[in-house]
Amino acid sequence: MLVGDEAPQPPWLRIQGSGDATTMWFAVMRRQERGVYIGTLVFRHGDHHTLLRERGWEEVPIDEIGSSLAGAPSDG
Repeated sequence: MLVGDEAPQPPWLRIQGSGDATTMWFAVMRRQERGVYIGTLVFRHGDHHTLLRERGWEEVPIDEIGSSLAGAPSDG
């Protein structure tokens, strides 16, 4: 788990969002591309959120946000 301003270790990157980016209004989305996950932060229930879901993106469960690499999804 990350503490304070600690950055995730490569190949992971911190998803940038405003200080008030709560999971009530925003969704962290991910999609596997060429064996790695890419992610983005989107407004929940907006047009972009819907488009990403239609294109095979999945919403990251809240309890997985900020979890360690040990809890990261497998390639399976």
